[in-house]
Amino acid sequence: MSEAQAICIIPARGGSRRVPGKNIRSLAGKPLIAHSIAAALDSGCFARVIVSTDDEKIAETGRHYGAEIPFMRSAELSDDHTGTAAVVADAVQRADAGDFPFLCCLYPTAPLVRPRDLAKALARLKESGAQALISVTDFDYPPLRALKPLENGRVSFNWPEYTMTRSQDLPPLVHDAGAFYWYRTADFMAAPNMVLADTIAFRLDRLRAADIDTEEDFRFAESLMRFHAENDGGD
Repeated sequence: MSEAQAICIIPARGGSRRVPGKNIRSLAGKPLIAHSIAAALDSGCFARVIVSTDDEKIAETGRHYGAEIPFMRSAELSDDHTGTAAVVADAVQRADAGDFPFLCCLYPTAPLVRPRDLAKALARLKESGAQALISVTDFDYPPLRALKPLENGRVSFNWPEYTMTRSQDLPPLVHDAGAFYWYRTADFMAAPNMVLADTIAFRLDRLRAADIDTEEDFRFAESLMRFHAENDGGD
């Protein structure tokens, strides 16, 4: 085993419906998945960076950019209803990687994750003694002030008890950034789930939390890539 104590699993199936071929679609001059692979390889955290996919084109792209493809994912784990936890557990088993103390699930649709984000998050998990870590980010508007659409175009507050509460007085809430998750491998494999019982948060700036699921997300990510390139050299 390498001196690195972790394995990275990048789940990337080929059947995206909303953005066909999104995992290998070009973003800032490289296939989308290549950004996640590069972040993982450059972080120095991983002995192995593995792409779990059912798609030969994604597999070929993954290999080209330095990831391992030690197996092709089964059809049973490649439909719209299969959860990520099952895919990650399958990858750990099939790659014979259960002896690594730490495991990271890094999405191929999070191109703004930096190598240092991954490294800092791993250090935070080690220091905490927790089972797992999830990347989170802030909502762009207080969710407890949400309106719900009704019939005939009407709306009402979803949580009426907060109607008159000032935004600054609302409890602070965050959401899953859709970027990466860290686990102590044994804890994850004992009960695969994206959020374990003892999970801590690692906050990402909202301008680093691009999770691509739609064409609008793709355009937004392209804008953010240009913004970071112009303002901080992409770092």
